[in-house]
Amino acid sequence: MGKPLLGVAGWPVAHSRSPAMHNAALRALGLDWLYVPLPLPVERFAEAVPALPASGFIGVNVTVPHKQAALALADEASATATAIGAANTLTFVDGAIVAENTDAGGLVDALRSSPNGLSALVLGAGGSARAVAWALREAGAAVSVWNRTPERAEELARDLGVAHVARPLATDLLVHCTSVGLDRSSSGPEGVEMLGLAGLDPPATVVDLVYGSEVTPVVAWALAGGARVVEGTEVLVHQGALSLERWTGRPAPIAAMRAAVGSAPGLSGPR
Repeated sequence: MGKPLLGVAGWPVAHSRSPAMHNAALRALGLDWLYVPLPLPVERFAEAVPALPASGFIGVNVTVPHKQAALALADEASATATAIGAANTLTFVDGAIVAENTDAGGLVDALRSSPNGLSALVLGAGGSARAVAWALREAGAAVSVWNRTPERAEELARDLGVAHVARPLATDLLVHCTSVGLDRSSSGPEGVEMLGLAGLDPPATVVDLVYGSEVTPVVAWALAGGARVVEGTEVLVHQGALSLERWTGRPAPIAAMRAAVGSAPGLSGPR
């Protein structure tokens, strides 16, 4: 039997920094485990995941576009994953697939201050947006959701008991959860236009879950307006730490994980 395996399942997944981050964490913990990318198109996900334990997998993270499918596939789910309606962490236990959602806790940890009493706008309506909206609502924020497909925003808002809006509006906090900025087709100023942010002043704090080698359109827009920015890599670190602790039963080495992805706790100006 080979070394224990972990991974991240998504489509696409080549951009993910989770392998670098988790492998650095495993080394810091002295664990001879390996974390690998798992590129799985939608049509293969439900068939491939149940076969992973036979190949030595202990668990996997799940990213776009599989988070809702991951919850549906699970034999057991935490109260958090069930309430959100999506899972980003699967653990294989005695033949069962157990679902958790660490996106919610990871976002709150990355904010480094309570959103209680703030107005918050969530851009997007996928699995990450569901986790963010739920986490902010639970933490006491007044949450609104916007999506380019209004029907999806309405469905999310109805499911989670938050508001939906026809266009982005001024708030205290904005969290970007769409794929805009993930590829070159939306990586410039057109990305801001696609999100309806052109002409809108950024709020005091902006979180962008998208990350890459370049500054994303949302981060550029936020920094130009003087906002405090929490980058996607910082949220990645915190949600990854919660997943890792679930799999290993050990405290996550946050500093090693942050160093591996080049994250900063919060940005307030150009890098």
